[in-house]
Amino acid sequence: MLPDGTYHAIVIDSDDDDDGVRLELTITAGTHKGDVVAVRADDAKLDPIVVLGLPARLVVDGGQISVELEQ
Repeated sequence: MLPDGTYHAIVIDSDDDDDGVRLELTITAGTHKGDVVAVRADDAKLDPIVVLGLPARLVVDGGQISVELEQ
């Protein structure tokens, strides 16, 4: 688990299924550079192909991760 903070990342894998959209992101800067984080969005309307390679911002607050894609 990542410590609370804001991290720059890039989407390296994405897939959708009956439970929502799964994203795998790689942190691109800082002490956690290269770490891979997997998240699931059960209410997102994302095309898993379109989001591949997009830059993103991960915000960790109290152990909860939110993802903001930069489209």
